[in-house]
Amino acid sequence: MSEQNQFVKLPKGPEPYWRESASLQSFSPLKEDTEADVCIVGAGITGITTAYQLVQDGYNVVLLDADQILNGTTGHTTAKVTAQHGLIYDELIGHIGQEKAKLYYEANNDALHYIRDLVNQKHMVCDFSDQDAMIYATTEQDNKKVLMEMDAYHKLGIPADLNEKVPFAVPTKSVLVMKNQAQFHPLQYLKYLVEAIVEKGGKIYEQTVATDVEESTELRVVTKGGSKIKCKHVIACSHFPFYDGKGFFFTRMYAERSYVVAAKTDKALQGGMYLSAGQPTRSLRSVTINGEKYLLIGGDGHKTGQGKDTMKHYQALKDFGEEVFGIQDIAYRWSAQDLYTLDKVPYIGRITSGKSNIFIATGYRKWGMTNGTAAALLLQDLVTGKKNKYEDLFTPSRFVADPSLKKFFSTNMDVASHLVEGKLDQPTKTPDELGLDEGGVVSLNGRRAGAYKDEKGELHCVDTTCTHLGCEVEWNHGDRSWDCPCHGSRFSIHGEVLEGPADKPLEKL
Repeated sequence: MSEQNQFVKLPKGPEPYWRESASLQSFSPLKEDTEADVCIVGAGITGITTAYQLVQDGYNVVLLDADQILNGTTGHTTAKVTAQHGLIYDELIGHIGQEKAKLYYEANNDALHYIRDLVNQKHMVCDFSDQDAMIYATTEQDNKKVLMEMDAYHKLGIPADLNEKVPFAVPTKSVLVMKNQAQFHPLQYLKYLVEAIVEKGGKIYEQTVATDVEESTELRVVTKGGSKIKCKHVIACSHFPFYDGKGFFFTRMYAERSYVVAAKTDKALQGGMYLSAGQPTRSLRSVTINGEKYLLIGGDGHKTGQGKDTMKHYQALKDFGEEVFGIQDIAYRWSAQDLYTLDKVPYIGRITSGKSNIFIATGYRKWGMTNGTAAALLLQDLVTGKKNKYEDLFTPSRFVADPSLKKFFSTNMDVASHLVEGKLDQPTKTPDELGLDEGGVVSLNGRRAGAYKDEKGELHCVDTTCTHLGCEVEWNHGDRSWDCPCHGSRFSIHGEVLEGPADKPLEKL
């Protein structure tokens, strides 16, 4: 580490560049009962694109968000628009077959073209640029995986090149190139869609938490505030589905967090978007901030609520950036949460086979720009009754024995072990021992509690028992939140829900 790097500080709080650099409309909460043809819950890229498509078709749409629009995973992405989703195609061929693996590629390639065409047609100013996407191997073991992935590309007819080097100081064995992909500013892009939804009469409500669906002759989405939306179709695009519908999705997915720093560097990235084949993951792309080129360095993912002090993940990305590019300044840092399904293919479609008018879209595995757009186009067809060739591939009712069965048991054994471990943990630290701006699990009057002491010395104490299924949450230093290691629920220092599947806050103490 250079002497200069020691003086480059990480920003105090996590804040994504995208949100600060996009002027978004704000919307009031829903305060009374209303009706719609379609109620969409979750205003990220899937919910907004689905609403946009359906209002073009003449549907009366209500779009709800529990917080502010585009403040979830979409607002915390690296915003690569690509069908190159890591080393996935060789794995998909082995698990779901060549035909379905090709459909996965085609769905995401269609999504890329949809975004590119819309940007061009509407003359959107959203920092969109065509870029090649590249996966690079630094070890012989990773090189073998890249060569197997290249073979999978050939089998599926995916245009690709195989190079030996990357244009920065990382020694590589091989580089797999998927040509003509893209990157953009996701919120500036989606801002156009939001404006079009409103112009077409669509209704958007923020700070409106959907908690349930009442099913009878009609569907009603129930909100935390008591108001209800009567509708013909319900679509859950809320990252983790706000309504389970006996799909038991909390047993069929797990959550991971990953990290991003936006750095002003000595050496610029010479075009392209990059991803390491090995671990820990390193993701690279350029971005323009206030007219200057910055580098987005991402990766260092881990299961939510599990692992080391989360600030160390940010530090690891900073150290990598300094070693390879030289860092002058870090303007932003943020993290994102992503859901993985058992077979790594998203769940998009009818929530269960018996519910024809309730749909979900989730499990994008860190590739939400194309997966989320593909989901919107599929959901549009499902609502309007059109045939879509991707319906069977993404159906949430599927179960592929290999790898789903093995992953189901390993995922839920991991949940069980953390449940037991949390209950046996007996903290000895007291709230008085916390420093300013420090949080942790403490003993409060003989019981396990979560405490955070803010910069004014005020304590904020919560019960650490997750309100979803009773696991014990852990302190996330990097993002100042309480994270559940079992199913990925996250809570603020005051106990409010930041991420599902929990829908009730932690008890304040």
